[in-house]
Amino acid sequence: MLLIHGVIHTMAGEPISDGFLRAENGVITAMGAMPAQPYSEEEIIDVGGASVYPGFIDAHSHLGMWEDGLTFEGDDGNEETDPLTPQLRGIDALNPMDRCFSEACAGGVTTVVTGPGSANPIGGQMAAVKTYGKRIDKMIVKAPLAIKMALGENPKRVYSGKNRTPVTRMATAALIREQLYKAKNYMQKLERAQTGDKAAPEFDFKCEALIPALRREIQVHIHCHRADDIFTAIRIGKEFDLDYVIVHATEGHLIADELKEEGVRLFSGPFLSDRSKPELRNLTPACPGILSRAGLPVAIITDHPVTPEQYLPALAGLAVREGMDYQEALKAITINPAKICGIDNRVGSLEVGKDADFTVYRGDPLAMSSKPEMVFAGGVRVV
Repeated sequence: MLLIHGVIHTMAGEPISDGFLRAENGVITAMGAMPAQPYSEEEIIDVGGASVYPGFIDAHSHLGMWEDGLTFEGDDGNEETDPLTPQLRGIDALNPMDRCFSEACAGGVTTVVTGPGSANPIGGQMAAVKTYGKRIDKMIVKAPLAIKMALGENPKRVYSGKNRTPVTRMATAALIREQLYKAKNYMQKLERAQTGDKAAPEFDFKCEALIPALRREIQVHIHCHRADDIFTAIRIGKEFDLDYVIVHATEGHLIADELKEEGVRLFSGPFLSDRSKPELRNLTPACPGILSRAGLPVAIITDHPVTPEQYLPALAGLAVREGMDYQEALKAITINPAKICGIDNRVGSLEVGKDADFTVYRGDPLAMSSKPEMVFAGGVRVV
């Protein structure tokens, strides 16, 4: 398929004012300035000067983990029976038949990072997946992409009602450290066993799941809202040399200078919601703009279903209204989340060799009044 006469916003350089883009077998194979030479019998789509953008990326959601319109039957995001569950794989709970996947795709969001919620100090494995498809195994971009951890109110609230640890922030951090130390010791025993010095330890599923994080082969995504929790996350990340990212960072705008000093990467949001708990008292849509102006790499997130997935571009537009640079807001839902999550070899920008996920707009993609005229997923027009 050949798309012609588009204003192509590559997110990898300057826009192409009158460009073409060719997709074959789900991948971008050619692009540049018009004119373009079509192949015989190739589908040609003339967008007549409309703007073309990469498919949007949500770096943190729970899409498919809490199914739309259901309660217990479709709630599979939190295993609230054990505070330490790194062995749980989000892909085992994802339901691509949840209508929110198709709504996300129709809204131009073609890639999401999704997985367990924040009930547990260590919740399980996050995955980057496409929003189009029927079978999750064929939709995976990277799995596992990260281990989900959580600080702050959520683990306290869940386990205080069960009369078990953790009921304080101290205990939450201590449980995470304890499990990481166990995994590190287990990993070292495995390494010694490979050299023949020691017998291999008894199989430990939790420790096995954490080894890739300890080796920096996958990331650790740490849920925290309050400034003190953010600093605890940084402390733990440095103690174990983790490739960590701060998720939500609701009070990040209050400590932007400190975060810049640490070189922290952040997912900001959601902020199109109410202040539903005490640790959200400083929630503001100005946060991602403040972080961005401080020179921090930031992605804007929905935390679906807190904000429905298809409204990701509207969140970026709200950030612009509250002071974020327009181009930086666009990066925060395209190339920034791709780079932060380490999946920019496939998504986040329009370049030859990358996945053919892109959207076509006549209006401003960040305006609430706009929606895509066309969405292409894997090189196929789905809208």
